[in-house]
Amino acid sequence: MTTPRPVLFIQGAGAGTHDEWDVRLVASLRRELGSEWEVHYPHMPDEDDARYAAWGPAIRWELAGLGDGAVVVGHSVGGTLLVHTIAQHPPDRPLGGIVLLAAPFVGEGGWPGDGLEATSDLGSRLPAGVAVHVFHGLEDETVPPSHADLYGAAIPQARVYRLPGRDHQIDDDLREVASVITAEPTRQALDGHRSSLARPAGGSRRRR
Repeated sequence: MTTPRPVLFIQGAGAGTHDEWDVRLVASLRRELGSEWEVHYPHMPDEDDARYAAWGPAIRWELAGLGDGAVVVGHSVGGTLLVHTIAQHPPDRPLGGIVLLAAPFVGEGGWPGDGLEATSDLGSRLPAGVAVHVFHGLEDETVPPSHADLYGAAIPQARVYRLPGRDHQIDDDLREVASVITAEPTRQALDGHRSSLARPAGGSRRRR
């Protein structure tokens, strides 16, 4: 029996986000990925007051428990904290991919970040060879779609996907995200991790 491939989903910030809002994104991702993938969806601490000091260690703990080749997905502020955690503390185990969904950019042109270091060379601080995918709905009224372009500039190796008609919650539809996770390059990267440990363009303000 084949062991399901691991995906870690980090929720956005805001009271009730884990159980009321982002759970719908996770349900869509699980449905689109199918039984060959296992999506881990931890409840982040103090979700109504997301800070790097609390979320960073929690994310690192989750990453360490997933084993080799996990694909990591972060929504909104969860994506911001996820990518900065990886940049500041690269995981000991190789990743299979990094996916950001409607994530606010911290730095020039973006938002200020409490406890986060703004950097224009974010891509150089991420693990080498790991694919980065940035998704943003063009009808996002919480985080401006221009933030996706800021990520594209700061992470030159990233692919940016602009989704027409989608809001901050991506309309609870992650079929495009599932497609990039299950794409052949990602599957090959994951298989390579397992065999050799080698490492391939809204809602309310309260839900961030």
